Order: sequence, then structure tokens, then C-alpha cells
Amino acid sequence: MPEPQPSSRIDLTHDPAALKALTHPLRVRLLGLLRADGPATASELAATTGETSASTSYHLRVLARHGFVSEAPARDARERRWQAAHTLTTWDNEALLAQPGGEVFLATSRRQQVDHLARTLDRHEADLAAGRLAPAWRAAAHLDDYELRLTPASAAELAREFAARAAELAARDAGNPEAARVVVVTAALPVAGHPDSPRTEESTGADAGPAQDGEAP
Repeated sequence: MPEPQPSSRIDLTHDPAALKALTHPLRVRLLGLLRADGPATASELAATTGETSASTSYHLRVLARHGFVSEAPARDARERRWQAAHTLTTWDNEALLAQPGGEVFLATSRRQQVDHLARTLDRHEADLAAGRLAPAWRAAAHLDDYELRLTPASAAELAREFAARAAELAARDAGNPEAARVVVVTAALPVAGHPDSPRTEESTGADAGPAQDGEAP
């Protein structure tokens, strides 16, 4: 069976059943593992996630039913391997929220991305401590947060420009032996002010710059 193409996407905007299937955290993790690490059996994924092979097998079949995964070529007649059918899952927020279950899916997916970030930070720190990463990565790794004042149009523009630049850099570094897998998580989450405690522009910290973690240069 063919491997998923590098630019292939699955759009969930108008597929409520697929949206519901991806609200289960284990399914999201299994799909992420297949996309990141390549084809695997249910037993291999069970060992990675700490689940039973019966559980991973069931959830892989659900993912297959909705087109997220497909069977991969087997290494022998006794095994059943799975592969991701696409490299990206996409949706349009505005159109998604008009679909049944769209609001639940959006909220759940964002929480799952936060969980993914936490697991990635744990793995990053363990890899640094064990010497599995080149010393240069200690300075290059960063975890930043900014508080800006933006319009909805500017926030959307920021997301588009970041995605375009990330794709450009990934294409430039493709095949470079110094390149490593880098997990990039972005967020732009507007929050409303408290009407009973107005704040001035100077007190918002909008011009204070990023607050960086200890690994940042």
C-alpha cells in the first residue's frame, strides 16, 4: 500500500462522525505516533502507550473506518501493520463551529495539544539529560509566550505567516543530516478583560517581549 504523501491532508470541517472519532485521546495519540514514527502494529503501539494490544487494535480500526489510517505492507504473514493515511489534519474554525459536535471537538483537540506539549517537554528534557541530542540543541530549543494586542484579522494573518515560514524552513532542511524532529506548537488565544478592573495599555505587558523558559538562548 502506498505511503501517505508528504503534503497530504484530511479536512474534518464537514465530517461530524470523524470529528467525534478524534475526541478520544488515545486515538489522537495513536495517529500522532504513526505520523511521526511510521508504520507499526497494534502490539508495538501498545508497548509505546502502555495500553493493551486489544485496546490499540480496537482504536486503530475506528481510525481506519474514518480514513485516518490504513493497513501498511506486512513484514510477514502473521502481523497486521498500520500507517497514517495523511500527514496533517486540518479544519476551518468558523465552519467547524457550525457543525454538530464542532465546539466539543475544538475544545478537546486544544486540550490534547496542550497534553502533547507537556509530553514533548518531558521527552526533550530526558533526551538532553541522556545525551541523545547534540549540544547545539540546548541553546536552539525554546518555549516562548507573548501577550499581544491584535485584531482577529491580525491573529489569523500571524497564523498563516507562521505556517508558511515553518514549511519553508522544513523544506530547506529536508535531507540535512543535522536536522532533527522538532515539535512546534503555536497558540493565539484571546482573553477578555475584567470589566470591574480596567487596565491601561501600559499595564498589559504587551511590549514586554517573550517570557522564555530556561532552555531559551
